[in-house]
Amino acid sequence: MPSPETQAVAEAARKRGVVVVLGVNERDHGSLYNTQLIFDADGTLALKRRKITPTYHERMVWGQGDGAGLKVVETKVGRVGALACWEHYNPLARYALMTQHEEIHAAHFPGSLVGPIFGEQIEVTMRHHALEAGCFVVNATGWLTEEQIQSLHPDPKLQKAMRDGCMTCIISPEGRHLAEPLTEGEGILIADLDMKLITKRKRMMDSVGHYARPELLHLVHDTRPVETRVAFGAAPAPQPPIYSDLDEKEPSNV
Repeated sequence: MPSPETQAVAEAARKRGVVVVLGVNERDHGSLYNTQLIFDADGTLALKRRKITPTYHERMVWGQGDGAGLKVVETKVGRVGALACWEHYNPLARYALMTQHEEIHAAHFPGSLVGPIFGEQIEVTMRHHALEAGCFVVNATGWLTEEQIQSLHPDPKLQKAMRDGCMTCIISPEGRHLAEPLTEGEGILIADLDMKLITKRKRMMDSVGHYARPELLHLVHDTRPVETRVAFGAAPAPQPPIYSDLDEKEPSNV
């Protein structure tokens, strides 16, 4: 990051005036990260975030992100936040975005891990976050073709887990599907978002407002990027000379 690929996406977003949320495999020197990118409609990269905890065997491949990526950004279409896959089962990660009043939540899931039940779990999770956060949820699920599945492993028993776990959907703050969800194959979902539904939902239940009890329960969110090297004892930056009011051309003795 950046790369020719991300620059091409940024240029496409700018030309078409659209906000793009994209999942990528980010390489940082020798480490890989499961990363989400948010490009604003003018082509600027509004957010680069890394999945905070790769799940189970994923930890053999991908590194961990940090709290700096748990961020909601202003875009042309509203305040957008993002999480990947089972990060949605970390309620504090979701709450960190909720406290920043996200209006549109972008989610990514793989096509399947455990077969058809995975799609059902995704739907429950997406609808719950929409209701609890009082936001719209746009979820994109990966999909593997039969040719891709055959190339990954020849065992039919293992291939079974790679099918039927798709749940691409758009959910309203009231927990309703705004388009027929996509449960197999490739496709595009389109829906109009009525932002007044956010206010309607939060009048009844605002998890980070009138329904919160921060004196009892509150979140501590470390937003500092993780650094593997912190320098001490560096020479201070040179300071500009101080000029007197009497003579702006000559440094004063102060």
